[in-house]
Amino acid sequence: QVHLEESGGGLVQPGGSLRLSCAASGRILSINSMGWYRQAPGKQRELVADITSAGTTNYADSMKGRFTISRDNAKNTVYLHMNSLKPEDTGVYYCNADVLYYDDNYHPQRLYDYWGQGTQVTVSS
Repeated sequence: QVHLEESGGGLVQPGGSLRLSCAASGRILSINSMGWYRQAPGKQRELVADITSAGTTNYADSMKGRFTISRDNAKNTVYLHMNSLKPEDTGVYYCNADVLYYDDNYHPQRLYDYWGQGTQVTVSS
């Protein structure tokens, strides 16, 4: 069907930068919105940023100016550039997508809220 593969997480010092990637694969027809969410220990999952296929972006207030979301529609990939990282940015970052794809019988189907497995980001000195 469809698979979302995140990469780019890791350990970084405060003030550092990371770039996360999420590549969608499978019998994909199109992807509407793609986004990043994060879940800190003991907290609920929250929106970081999302982007439509036309490139319209939306950010959580605490990420504005530090994080930049972008996508490559030809590669079905979304990126998250994170700068000036803080310890409170620590968490598991999940990719999310609204995907139109072909099922096993090649009928179009839609996954409105599809998640990747997540990638850990740790900001610590």
